[in-house]
Parts: sequence; C-alpha cells; structure tokens
Amino acid sequence: MRILITGAAGFLGSHLCDRLLAEGHEVIGMDNFITGKPSNLAHLVGNERFSFYRHDVSNYIFVPGKVDAVLHFASPASPNPNSPYGYFNLPIQTMKAGALGTHNTLGVAKAHGARYLLASTSEVYGDPTVCPQPEDYPGNVDPIGPRAVYDEAKRFAEALTMAYHRYHGVDTRIARIFNTYGPRMDPDDGRALPNFLKQALLGQPLTVYGDGSQTRSFCYVDDLIEGIVRLLYSDEHLPVNLGSQHEISLLEFAETINRITGNKAGIVFVPEGRSPRDPQRRQPDITRARTILGWEPRISLEEGIQRTIPYFKKVLGLE
Repeated sequence: MRILITGAAGFLGSHLCDRLLAEGHEVIGMDNFITGKPSNLAHLVGNERFSFYRHDVSNYIFVPGKVDAVLHFASPASPNPNSPYGYFNLPIQTMKAGALGTHNTLGVAKAHGARYLLASTSEVYGDPTVCPQPEDYPGNVDPIGPRAVYDEAKRFAEALTMAYHRYHGVDTRIARIFNTYGPRMDPDDGRALPNFLKQALLGQPLTVYGDGSQTRSFCYVDDLIEGIVRLLYSDEHLPVNLGSQHEISLLEFAETINRITGNKAGIVFVPEGRSPRDPQRRQPDITRARTILGWEPRISLEEGIQRTIPYFKKVLGLE
C-alpha cells in the first residue's frame, strides 16, 4: 500500500513508519515539527519508499498520486504543563489538530477511497469511574477544564471519524491508545515513565505525587505498533483499546524503576498532583482487541524498561 502517516516525526508516528516500511509498503510522512523531531526520521533519509512533507495538518492536505491508507497521528500529546511542547501550552494547535486535522485527513481518505485509522487516546475516558475501561464506557470528562483541549479534541475526532464512516462510507478505524513508552519518547514528556526514568538515570530521587496510589498501565511501543497494524488490516470500525492490562500503582512503579536502574536516591512525595484533573486510575479492557485482532501485549514491563534505558542514556548525555 501507499500510506500517509501524519505526525510521522513523533514518538509513535516514527515507529509506525519503520514498521510499515519493513512490511514493504510505501510511506508518506507528514509533520510540521511543532512537537515531532527530525532526528526520529533521520535514519529514513535515502529510503526510496519513504517521502516526507513538512506540513500542518490543520491546513488543506494535498498528496499527489494514489493513497491507499491514511493514519492520523498528528497532535501534541505531552501533559507536562511546564513544557513548551505540551498541550497545556499549545491549546489551540491541539484543538486544531484534532478537529481540522481530522477533517482534512478524512477528506484525503474519502477522495482516494483509502482506509483510515485515527490515533485516539485513553484520555477520552477522562478520570474514569469504571476500571478497567471498556470501549462502551462514555467517560468522565470535564469539557472546559485545562486538560480538555486534548481530551475533547480526541473525542471530537472520534465523532467526526464515525460520521464520515456512517455518512460517506469511509473505511475507518479508531485506536484508543493507553500509556505507551520506549525509545524516541521525550524525556521531558511529563508522564510517569519518562519522569521516573530520567530522574533515576541522573541519580535523583523520584518524585511521586500524592501518596502514589494512583495507577497506570504501561505498554511497550513495539507491542502497541503491532496492535495498530493489526487494526489497520482489520475490518473493525468501532473504537479498540490498545494498551497493557497490567495495572500498577505509581509508588510501586517508582520502586521498580529504582531497582532496575540501581538508583539509590529513593523517592520523595509531593503533596499536589502534577496537573489538574490527573486521572486516578488508567487501565484498558482489551477484550475487543483480543477477540477481533488476536492481540495483547507480549513484552513485560521490566523487559521494556531495559530496552528503553539505552535511548534515555543517549539523549541525556550519559554515554
């Protein structure tokens, strides 16, 4: 296939480019580098089956030639309120990527009769009152809170994707992606794993907010990409959760990071949460992915962390 991937220079987008190129497809990458990094695609320079357009998906998209599939991964995603690249500090761009970007990429899919895959997120569930979260859970989201620019952009993107499927007959898919980690993740992303791993490798105490009882589940990037590719090849149109069902408290997770890295600096507790309305629990129900895609994560948390450490050491200048 000839495949357009928006957000191609991002963490997930760049891994997706690698995987689809390895399967023999032709890949057209698109990114405006507002949060994506050229270094994530540098190894693809000279690959005759890879081409790249620097473009903002909020503007009209024209791709010459036939397109067989469109994967929309363009959006700021970092919840770090102190980062200039997080959605707290890019609120309008985040909303435009989710609204106008989804509209424009769906237009490409419609024009070419291409299959379409939207990268949605577990954030559509907000701060859930149900755990684990199944796809039919409508969520607990504050539509005007500070996190809403990301949450509601993705919720709107899902609604628009289903509208194009139902009204225009576009062959759509929706991946609800839960916490994912691995090489090419930004150490300043703001989520628990890069925060903890960066602090541990620098020999600093790990910062745990509250009492650390809030939970997350972490999926290694190779497993996540496998799920996305299986969903792309499937005929499923309803949203599908992709993530790990191994729920772990942030305190236990911090202890695990310290043990694996040999960090002796310990843990410090900070009274207030990192960001407003930070979800207390996050764990997917992946029954639909298991049943329809035959997919579930294979790489353990410990193995995934070991695979991620060399990249973090490199970007932190520790090797």
